Amino acid sequence: MDKRVFLITGPPGVGKTTVFGKIMVAINAQGYRVGGIMSREIRQDNQRIGFEIIDLTTLRRGWLAHVTQETGPQIGKYRVNLENLDGIGAHAIVKATETCEIVAIDEIGPMELFSQKFKEAVEKALSSQKLVIATTHWREQDNLIRETRNREDAEAIITSHENREKLSETIVEKALSFLNRSTLGKTSSSP
Repeated sequence: MDKRVFLITGPPGVGKTTVFGKIMVAINAQGYRVGGIMSREIRQDNQRIGFEIIDLTTLRRGWLAHVTQETGPQIGKYRVNLENLDGIGAHAIVKATETCEIVAIDEIGPMELFSQKFKEAVEKALSSQKLVIATTHWREQDNLIRETRNREDAEAIITSHENREKLSETIVEKALSFLNRSTLGKTSSSP
């Protein structure tokens, strides 16, 4: 079976988001529409203060989690901003599933999994037959992640310090191969 769900994982700080970003730029440069979300850490005075969530289509941004967030589920010193996670994150994934060739999700992890709307958006992307490229938390054992890793059409790819420089190229090749085959299939089956 063709792989169409690529899950980038690895220990914290290994460069998953950097690899993910390079993949999105490379695929976008090939003329494919990429939508979904990207997360990035925000630092102030050399201290991490939170995480930002970005809609890849509209570039709308908001806090995913922050040290001064007063409400929301807590993970360590951060509180998750469910309003932004639902309104920006889940919305961007659903919109990408409906309008783009590639659904990009950075990340499916403990913070994001507090949102039922986020989980539903990920499930919609997975059942869409679109190419899905996501980063997943290294040790998270949520049912959604476990079931996604076990899909026949999914491939989990571990990022390491040794492979991270070439990993984006490898995943881009696999993604473009899938996209080219799916485009050929549509062309040959149309009247």
